[in-house]
Amino acid sequence: MPITPQHLHATLTTYLSRHPEDKDGLAALTTALEAHPDTIASRKEFRGHVTAGALLLRPDGRVLLVEHKALGKWLFPGGHLEDTDTTLMGAALRELAEETGIDPEQVTPDSPLPLHIDIHPIPANPAKDEPDHQHFDIRYLFRTAADVAELQTEEVLDYSWQFADQITAEPLRTRLLAVPLS
Repeated sequence: MPITPQHLHATLTTYLSRHPEDKDGLAALTTALEAHPDTIASRKEFRGHVTAGALLLRPDGRVLLVEHKALGKWLFPGGHLEDTDTTLMGAALRELAEETGIDPEQVTPDSPLPLHIDIHPIPANPAKDEPDHQHFDIRYLFRTAADVAELQTEEVLDYSWQFADQITAEPLRTRLLAVPLS
């Protein structure tokens, strides 16, 4: 069964109870979830749709970034939800494995709750007949000692392990730096 509006709502509600300071910044997600709950998980919903991201932390405090081919930017692994995804965390783990070749057995979820939710604009892509839209990226923290095995070259050009203090986006930077290293 695909990810349900109830799962999305429960995730957002739990996240906001833990991070109430993010409420105003996530108003667009809250509004979209209320306005079109049955399509917000679809990549064809151009009023904005949910994606899942993986924040992969190594024991030395470095976080994985991948160079996204279509956007030409360094991002955290992640992407669109698929009909086979049943949870947001599972979708993030699937995307991580697809983009990096890291075996999910070598990855441990840090928490069942997202560490961060980000809203960011995606430019129009005429080749895919997609207008500009927003991604509501639900990001989960995972831990690993593994390295990238094989990049998904259709979507990813390169990868880099960056120390968390090099991440500039707040509040993500502060939250990553607060995670105890193991």
